[in-house]
Amino acid sequence: MKTASFLLPPDNSLHLLMVRRLNCIRKLLLCLTASLASSTISFVSARLTKRRAREGAQGQFPIVQNVTVTEGGTANMTCRVDHNDNTSLQWSNPAQQTLYFGDKKALRDNRIDLVWASWKELTISIREVTLSDEGPYTCSLFTMPVKTAKAYLTVLGVPEKPEINGFTKPAMEGDHITLTCVTSGSKPAADIRWFRNEKEVKGIELQMRAKEVNASGKTFTVRSSLELQVDRSDDGVAYTCKVDHVALPSTSQQATEVLEVHYAPRVEIRPSKSLPLEGHFLKLECVLKGNPSPDPVLWTKDGGELPDLDRVIIEGRDLTFTSLNKTDNGTYRCEASNHLGTNHAEYKLFVYDAPTTPSPSTTPPPVATLPDTTDPLDSKHSNPAVTGEKDPNAHNHSPDHALIGGVVAVVVFVTLCLIIVLGRYLARHKGTYLTNEAKGADDAPDADTAIINADGNHAHAEEKKEYFI
Repeated sequence: MKTASFLLPPDNSLHLLMVRRLNCIRKLLLCLTASLASSTISFVSARLTKRRAREGAQGQFPIVQNVTVTEGGTANMTCRVDHNDNTSLQWSNPAQQTLYFGDKKALRDNRIDLVWASWKELTISIREVTLSDEGPYTCSLFTMPVKTAKAYLTVLGVPEKPEINGFTKPAMEGDHITLTCVTSGSKPAADIRWFRNEKEVKGIELQMRAKEVNASGKTFTVRSSLELQVDRSDDGVAYTCKVDHVALPSTSQQATEVLEVHYAPRVEIRPSKSLPLEGHFLKLECVLKGNPSPDPVLWTKDGGELPDLDRVIIEGRDLTFTSLNKTDNGTYRCEASNHLGTNHAEYKLFVYDAPTTPSPSTTPPPVATLPDTTDPLDSKHSNPAVTGEKDPNAHNHSPDHALIGGVVAVVVFVTLCLIIVLGRYLARHKGTYLTNEAKGADDAPDADTAIINADGNHAHAEEKKEYFI
């Protein structure tokens, strides 16, 4: 028992030892709690910092838009920021030269002006834009780090007024010609269309369209060729090439070439009357179509000279008969020529007898319908007098035939009247053979009695009757 007592400490010493241990545990718990609280606060603070930084970065990013402008126009460049904490904005050109820092102009260029400056927007304008101004423009927001955005400025090159070359006036009928339309300075390359008298030309006539880059390396020269084989229908026709381009939204550049085509003359004779009558007036018009114009014309009759120039008058291209007669019958020729050839037309003249003066009549005379003499030279319907064929309707309109028809009608009417009168006369004087024989004898008074007595034999009475005239 003494040994065990010696090993255990006294009661006061044990109490002090327990107190000290409890104090150590309390301090340790306090230290752990403080450390945990500090770590939690640091974690939350870091998360909040990152979130604020992310939100700030999104609100302070510059916003720009690409701009397209026609050469010589004005370009407006705008940079905006939704959330800005008093940070400056700056515009710089493709060469990284500062144009404006806030509302302060940095580059001495009279074409560049300030439109609007604030913490949230910076807008500048560039006047009289050229092709060299094209490129990326940079808007910078001076945060930490600096944020930038690029807006691309596109400059459209306006095509120059086109020119048509390759045609030398005049062209001869049947020639092959090439019209070439050329325009320069377009960006992007322009389009060319061809028109013939305002009607667009499409198809195989368009043989070639080419474009090439100009020396500046930014614009194009465009060529379009039109190949044609011309004839007389192309004389005076206007061919137009029109240039279409995005820089010309409302109008188009164009050039026009009017063709001049030379060809041999074409001749036609047009009479003033379709039925030439003796003693009447007649004019033969020689209608020509040729380039150059064939003038004067040569009139001949039956291959020789014109007779009786007192009654036949030549006025310009017209041949006029003041008073027709039978001696004027024949073939008349109008001949015209130019340096490309000679051509002629013929008219066979036949003079009809003039109508005699008819007796007064209440029936209006028939009106002769003249043929249409306004057919063009290219018409396929020819005048019978020009081609030498007789007019099949000419005899139908002859006044002699009308007179003869009237006389025949009168003769027929009189004959019918005589036949009717004679028939009525003979019908009133008919009788039997016995009646007429008895009336013609010397004992005529007894003839009636004999006839009456003879009626007794009725069976044979009818058989013995004989009628005559």
